[in-house]
Amino acid sequence: MEISLKGDKEFDEIPSLKTKALRINLNENIYGTFAEIGAGQETVRQFFRAGGASGTIAKAMSAYDKDFSDAIYGIEDDGRYVTEARLRKMLDHEISLIERRLTRDKHPNKLFFSFANTVTTIDFAKKYKGHGWVGIRYQIDADQDYNEITLHLRFKENDARLQQETLGVLGTNLMYGAFYKYNEPKKLLRYLYDHLDKDQLEIDTINFAGPVFEDVDNRLMSLQLVKNGMTDAVMFAPDGNNVLPARVLYKKNILALRGSFRPVTKVNIDMFEKSYDMFIKENKVDIDKTQVVFEITLSNLRAEGEIDEQDFMDRAKLLCSLGHTVLISNFQEYYKLVEYFSQYTKSRMGLAMGVNNLVDIFDEKYYRHLSGGILEAFGKLFFKDLRVYLYPMQNDDGTLTNSENLKVHPRMKELYKFFKYNGKVIDITDYDSSILTVFSRTVLKMIADGNEGWETMLPEGVSKLIKEKSLFGCETEEVFRDE
Repeated sequence: MEISLKGDKEFDEIPSLKTKALRINLNENIYGTFAEIGAGQETVRQFFRAGGASGTIAKAMSAYDKDFSDAIYGIEDDGRYVTEARLRKMLDHEISLIERRLTRDKHPNKLFFSFANTVTTIDFAKKYKGHGWVGIRYQIDADQDYNEITLHLRFKENDARLQQETLGVLGTNLMYGAFYKYNEPKKLLRYLYDHLDKDQLEIDTINFAGPVFEDVDNRLMSLQLVKNGMTDAVMFAPDGNNVLPARVLYKKNILALRGSFRPVTKVNIDMFEKSYDMFIKENKVDIDKTQVVFEITLSNLRAEGEIDEQDFMDRAKLLCSLGHTVLISNFQEYYKLVEYFSQYTKSRMGLAMGVNNLVDIFDEKYYRHLSGGILEAFGKLFFKDLRVYLYPMQNDDGTLTNSENLKVHPRMKELYKFFKYNGKVIDITDYDSSILTVFSRTVLKMIADGNEGWETMLPEGVSKLIKEKSLFGCETEEVFRDE
């Protein structure tokens, strides 16, 4: 019996990689294949070294040569190899082989699996850090359909050998979590970083599918990635599904709108439509290569210090229902958002915002953590090919505030003038003046107080969604909480 001393604290004991691999190897029913491309066979190596691998590994392969790979898995339409489509073809092919070659008559209790990854590590010039797709398709009951977990990772280390080892650790954690932590998907996410540090890799997309994950909302799982510090941002397509930001933003002109969207109002949509019309008329903007992003920062998802997941779901569903792409980020400052976009594109970018947001950008208190202060932040923000499209604000006396008369701190006045006169800040002039007094907080209060008339302040169809208890799982008054 283990000795416990007075004063001992409880803690989670993380199984070693060998323990994880060995537990799977010693299970007489878990049986399948490992197919790893691009970074060695680092995951299956953990299982070979743990002992007892013959009871688990039906096959291990690595089709490094492109012609061999194409002959086995087919040629991708885009000619690329490190893609989600490639990963799924690998999983499809390997599971199909298992089922053809290992009959159920002979193996009635086997839990078949296929683990696969397609990865590129850091290049020789150390310019591109490398990334990859990793996934597993598996059973937890021989009579049940397959489950699946797929994820995308980005390496942060500057050595190919270290990246290979990191991939092997992640793959082992994924295998173990898939079989032994599937009932707690949020914890499974955290366990992916067992024996790893967040400085080693970033996981920016993950999806769960199959019978054991039928109650899992992949959007909430993506939120956990940001919440746990595994990535800085996750993205959702208009259909509500997770998408890889790099795939959506690569070499695109990007127009971003930041807000709480709690709920999304006619002002938000008018700001989007009018700024979009101006953006696509810019001489460096290709309308066919333009992506609009509605961004919500993590700080806007917090309630009493914790992320309100229901609140997140409500906002995401509303925006996606209107056909928009949603980005959930951990960027409190705008310059970090622009730097993030700059990873994927060098094309022109635009930010649509209200007067108060622009005034905040010129507030020095947000940049005290930078050695270069606000000048460093502005260098990162406006050095890029960026324009700010400013939506006016109606004051209590009926007057308007725009870029010509907004007031920043006296010390920032000349800095503001510099960007204004160099065309970095442009007024949205063709706005709907009848909705300038619409604010999300007003709508929220009217909903909470049970008042009528708030429906007219929202885009068509949004009020209906808010009222549908089946969509939000709560009474209308509880759908949104006051900010």
